[in-house]
Amino acid sequence: MTSPIEVDGGGTSVVVDGAPQPPKEAAAAKLEGRSPGQLMWIRFKRDRTGVISAFVVLFFFVVAAAAPLIAKLYGKNPYTIYADVRPELFDSAGVPVQPNGGISGEFWFGLEPGNGYDVFTKLIYGIRTSLMISVAVTVATVVTGILLGIAAGYLGGRTDYWIGRVIDFLLAFPSQLFFIASMPVVVSLFVSPRDETPTYVRVVALILVQWFLGWMSLARILRGTTLALREREFIEAAKVSGASPWRIIRKELLPNVVTPILVQSTYMLPSFVTAEAGLSFLGVGIVEPTPDWGQMFSRASTELVLQNDITYMIFPGVSMVIFVVAFNLLGDSVRDAFDPRAAR
Repeated sequence: MTSPIEVDGGGTSVVVDGAPQPPKEAAAAKLEGRSPGQLMWIRFKRDRTGVISAFVVLFFFVVAAAAPLIAKLYGKNPYTIYADVRPELFDSAGVPVQPNGGISGEFWFGLEPGNGYDVFTKLIYGIRTSLMISVAVTVATVVTGILLGIAAGYLGGRTDYWIGRVIDFLLAFPSQLFFIASMPVVVSLFVSPRDETPTYVRVVALILVQWFLGWMSLARILRGTTLALREREFIEAAKVSGASPWRIIRKELLPNVVTPILVQSTYMLPSFVTAEAGLSFLGVGIVEPTPDWGQMFSRASTELVLQNDITYMIFPGVSMVIFVVAFNLLGDSVRDAFDPRAAR
């Protein structure tokens, strides 16, 4: 009978089917090498807060993508003016007759005082509009930050100097005031002030205005990271091998700055969501009849809604708070998964 463990010369060997194996080989048989990405994923899965936040964020994106399908199954759309179609549901002031804004089995979130839009479909389409704009702004700012930040850090010299001065100049702008003041100017570049502004023009203007002052923080972070990386041995080896600067940036530097890019992206997107909502709230972003998160806040702040249907503010307000908090928590979890030494 063979013992599962035998001692030979003071060392321990493992017996498998009668054949002893050295302990190091046995351990190697059980342990497989893992890439940094796999280690990050393992750490992230252990973070319950991060996983829950990821599911919440994913839920919002699924709702935004499936908004037309949800509205079709629900049987309503965000453009029907029920004050005209179903006047019996409203009083003489345009307020829903039923309590709590007309919430019922037919209208899940009630009806909007005044025009009488269905609040549920307006909310899911508003989420769709806000996320679409914010994702486009995030992609544009991340691409710009990567290109200029890495170029400034790696090339140095005059390139670094001029990119740095541009960043310093743009950071001096008060962003919120700039957004409010520049939106009408950007819109007027596409449409005459005497004509009605199409929705797509407002969307393009929102993306351009937020992108213009949104890329500098990421560019600065990537510049500093690239400055630290360009003196490393693997960069010097790539130079000696005759690799072009573009190849070094693309093959050597870019894979090593994925962490700050992902972390900053998860912080930037919710900030762009709130910025876009703020512009629509102030009347320089998306306007009716196009549904939008910020436009719903603007409608909820009117005297008619505040005095007669305070519940109208709950649905866009609670949904935005949940989304922004979940996305920020997701950003913290992604940061901790990439760099466990910086864990909270």
